Amino acid sequence: MTPLCDQSYRQITGLMHELCGLSFADSKRPLVSSRLGPRIQRLGLGGFREYAALIASNDDQGELQVAIDLLTTNETYFFREPAHFDLIESELLQTRPASVAVWSAASSFGDEAYSTAMLLADLQLKSVIGAGWSILGTDISDRVLRSAAQGIFPEERLRHVSPERLRRHCLRGEGEAEGLVQVKDKLRDHVRFGQVNLCQPIDGLGPFDVVFLRNVLIYFDAPTKSAVVDRVLAHLRPGGLFFIGTAEGRVPCQTSLQTLGPGAFRKVSG
Repeated sequence: MTPLCDQSYRQITGLMHELCGLSFADSKRPLVSSRLGPRIQRLGLGGFREYAALIASNDDQGELQVAIDLLTTNETYFFREPAHFDLIESELLQTRPASVAVWSAASSFGDEAYSTAMLLADLQLKSVIGAGWSILGTDISDRVLRSAAQGIFPEERLRHVSPERLRRHCLRGEGEAEGLVQVKDKLRDHVRFGQVNLCQPIDGLGPFDVVFLRNVLIYFDAPTKSAVVDRVLAHLRPGGLFFIGTAEGRVPCQTSLQTLGPGAFRKVSG
């Protein structure tokens, strides 16, 4: 297969930016090539030019969604950046609310959503919060959302979950399913998933007490980052907690935020 040329790279990345705000610098060309190359070969296409034409067509047969999946899926695991979960627990220990609504706005395979569910279930068990808590996980990828709804994960992804918490909330696979764990129904009943494009208007969600927007802003250029953050924060209650990836820095936005720690903020204004 011929290398990814300038024209095809611009066409593919331009389409990604136009439709879902994804931004790829020239330095990302090897990543785009390595992620899409095997797919192009599997489809029996001649190269990147033909693939660019396919995903740009009105009859792409769902291939555009496949391309988005391949270019945005990154590593995820349970209780990533644990200081954020510690902050949520500390906040709830002080406020002791009857209900808590959480939005995992870039939920990928659901590791973040189910990690939060484990934390809230344990706090409910200790009577710190009431039973009225819920978690919404959203993503642009339909494929990862279908996987998230099943709640089945390789055991290695739960390496930061304590054995006690693992026994309480998960079932271990046996036989052919050895090495896999499934989140128990009692926990999954509090979590739902849906498809949301963060670069489009978002209606009918929230308000939330906690919003995660972690490790997704790296895919956007500066103007898109600001627009996405303000769009998401519109669904967070004043005083609510907002989290981005600790390495993503503070994103300029119109919404007033108080910095609580690396990647952790409180919404000040309405």
